[in-house]
Amino acid sequence: MSKCRYFPVSCHITVDKKYNIAVAGTGYVGLSLATLLAQHNHVTAVDIIPEKVDMINNRKSPIQDDYIEKYLAEKDLDLTATTDGEAAYKDADFVIIAAPTNYDSKKNFFDCSAVEAVIELVLKVNPDATMIIKSTIPVGYTKQVRSKYNTGNIIFSPEFLRESKALYDNLYPSRIIVSCDEASAEKAHIFAALLQQGVQIMLKRNVSSATAELLFHF
Repeated sequence: MSKCRYFPVSCHITVDKKYNIAVAGTGYVGLSLATLLAQHNHVTAVDIIPEKVDMINNRKSPIQDDYIEKYLAEKDLDLTATTDGEAAYKDADFVIIAAPTNYDSKKNFFDCSAVEAVIELVLKVNPDATMIIKSTIPVGYTKQVRSKYNTGNIIFSPEFLRESKALYDNLYPSRIIVSCDEASAEKAHIFAALLQQGVQIMLKRNVSSATAELLFHF
């Protein structure tokens, strides 16, 4: 990407509507983001395991995380879970891809097939949706899949989470980073604002400027 521009959180976009957001994968990354964003948006979490879907719809966490468990049980979240990815992605403004990836150190190979399966389904049913990869991926992968699928609607946003502390780390982030190009900058900025909207408690505190920094890479 040709250049970098940095926007402090104080320059954020005001979110004035509820967005339809689909989250592919309900591990620590996916479920913590689904929970965070469902405070202010309509969120559909997608997983291939029916038992996990049932637990989420019954407001029980399928993973051990105190904050996720507390928010599911006590907060008024606009969150549903389903195994039907096609239905979830069809009307989504944003699709967060938190599908699992596996690295084979012996072969030096990243298996990103689950990520690409989501991309292919989204492009089939809703090619205008903005896809945000949150999965662990190799350097240059976002550019690679943009070229492979001939779409500019894929951006990347890294996660900085600890297992069992995932929602806490999303509620009190050290930084929010969204990587994009000029064409996808507006959608990237909106997505960052949606994350920011979920962490307003943190932003009202006198945190350091480094903590409250959004980075947009063009």
